[in-house]
Amino acid sequence: MLNEILSRRSIRKYKNEEVEDEKILEIIESGRLAPSGSNTQPWHFIVIKSQEMREKLAYTSHNQKWMMTAPVFIACVGDIRSRIDESVEIKIDEESSQEEVKQIIRDTSIAVGHMLLQAENLGLGTCWVAWFTQEEIRPILNIPEDKYLLGIITLGYADEEPKPRPRKSIEEIIHYESW
Repeated sequence: MLNEILSRRSIRKYKNEEVEDEKILEIIESGRLAPSGSNTQPWHFIVIKSQEMREKLAYTSHNQKWMMTAPVFIACVGDIRSRIDESVEIKIDEESSQEEVKQIIRDTSIAVGHMLLQAENLGLGTCWVAWFTQEEIRPILNIPEDKYLLGIITLGYADEEPKPRPRKSIEEIIHYESW
């Protein structure tokens, strides 16, 4: 697994090549199998392939035109209903203060991390895009107000090989017993 972690990059240029459905399902399966607090499994995934929907999402993500080179988008949604009963009326966005919002973001992020590494393992490139607001992007995908779109994974066969980004040394980030 360390090889995939070392080789994974954020890809912003993709080949004009279709991604096999079997690979997409395998990537989503890797997210489905991720751990979550109290086994709540708050994630949902929306696979987007149509030109029209990808254009709308790219435009709403600050018009990042490079996104359109990816043949597949996967919208990664955290569902607060895994922790809060349906009878409680709730709307979540970037300003929400409920502890449960933090929990579904944490848990769904673990699933997304699994998916990014599985895509790398299958020879596919990805980029996690999250430069949007809930208010603008949810209506495009018909995501209810009590769900939180963590990000969109762009997915395809990479048409670039970015160099590794600098990383802090392990000595800079590791602590023992306390800070």
